[in-house]
Amino acid sequence: YINDEKAKEIIDSGLDRLIISIDGTTQSTYQSYRVGGKLQKVIDGTKKVVEWKKKLNSNTPHIIYQFLVVKPNEHQISDVYALANELGVDEVKLKTAQVYDYKNGNELIPENEKYSRYKKEKDGTYSYKNKMSNQCWRMWQGSVVTFDGKLVPCCFDKDAENQLGDLQTDNLEQVWNSEEYKNFRTKLLDSRDNIEICKNCSEGTKVWA
Repeated sequence: YINDEKAKEIIDSGLDRLIISIDGTTQSTYQSYRVGGKLQKVIDGTKKVVEWKKKLNSNTPHIIYQFLVVKPNEHQISDVYALANELGVDEVKLKTAQVYDYKNGNELIPENEKYSRYKKEKDGTYSYKNKMSNQCWRMWQGSVVTFDGKLVPCCFDKDAENQLGDLQTDNLEQVWNSEEYKNFRTKLLDSRDNIEICKNCSEGTKVWA
């Protein structure tokens, strides 16, 4: 939880950007996706960071509210912009959602196709709006570090099945430039079907609404 001490540490750290996931502007909507989450904690934490950013007269971090648009919350898009403005958040980014079982429809797919990665066909089934090409900007943009120091290619590797290094024993530069990491990138460029987490992921294409 972000208290005064943690908020000050965030500002003092020199962090360039702080992305805060906020997928609803009411508790009922928020917890429908962030199960067990408390919206008020997100709001209170945001207030603390904004407060200390002002106290320390800092231009950073650039605070972003990331709103993952799904059917239960798409009616609150205008509300999240209003909330961000009220709290002093610098930017709102609307992100489309990856849905595993999408072909026959899914309760998470938004009604407005503008906010969806999928389109409804004439026969009632769904397909990707964008071409699934064998590329992914994430492979050269960043990585994800798990709680115990394991480095995985991206946040879609939720179970850390593709561990490319361990930052408890190796440094980031070594892992980033390792043969194992290079081979993983090559494997994706050859065909995303080669990698389980990439088969149903359009993250390498357009994901922002």
